[in-house]
Amino acid sequence: MQIAFKNNFAKIIAIIYFFMLLWWFAINIQSQQDTLSNFLFGAFQGVLPIVGSIFGFFNARKWGWVKSTTGKSLILLSAGLFTWGFGTLIFAYYNIILQVAVPYPSLADAFYIVSWPLWMFSMVYLSRATGAQYQLKNNIGRLTLLIIPLLTALLSYYLLIVVAREGVIGTFDNPLKTFFDLAYPIGDLVILTLAVLIYGLSFKYLGGIFKWPIIFILLGFIANYFGDFSFVYSTTKETYFVANWIDLIYTTAFFFLSVGVCLIRPSFLVGNTDLQHHDHV
Repeated sequence: MQIAFKNNFAKIIAIIYFFMLLWWFAINIQSQQDTLSNFLFGAFQGVLPIVGSIFGFFNARKWGWVKSTTGKSLILLSAGLFTWGFGTLIFAYYNIILQVAVPYPSLADAFYIVSWPLWMFSMVYLSRATGAQYQLKNNIGRLTLLIIPLLTALLSYYLLIVVAREGVIGTFDNPLKTFFDLAYPIGDLVILTLAVLIYGLSFKYLGGIFKWPIIFILLGFIANYFGDFSFVYSTTKETYFVANWIDLIYTTAFFFLSVGVCLIRPSFLVGNTDLQHHDHV
């Protein structure tokens, strides 16, 4: 992991994350709940992915924007980070200005949910950039394509169906909440499956130069998967509050994703001038 933080963008993200960790511990050591400090932490939580998106857009420019598959992937990844961060700022507006402790569902969810198709398509382009599709020509690649979706589907079945019996999914009295209760984990399942496939199929491609960016992105989507499920569960049980342990998961998720987009930078990935040529469509 040390090599990852030779990247200056990643260092800035790490500093923001470390500051938020200290803030989170201070809030929870004092057992604060629904205070201004909680809500300000929630607002600042939206800053982390927005800063990461800015760095991601900067890197996309280095890749030639839409002229390359990596550029397209970065644009979509960064746009997803931005919409999630903006949704979090709207969530904080409900908290601080409108004095709604848990605005779910709300306008914030409209921005959160937009992130999902952006991230899905970003994974498709990243699979092309990392050469994952080439690995499908061999037997191991085909086996990976079968096993990984099956494992993630089984995990989601357990969480959504078995655990749902204890009240994960909201009642159908609120169809909008039920929609988001289902949309978040299902969308996460698709994104996580794509991310795991890309990691498994492209680990050694071009000498493994995409190894660290993909690891961070994968960790981010794994954390976000469990964060969304926990959020849906706790809001249904009415135990969620801003800056609790679930928000620590979210903060960590977007730390990983932000570092991931920071690392997809030509100067970091290559000592190899052939990469950008290969990457252009």
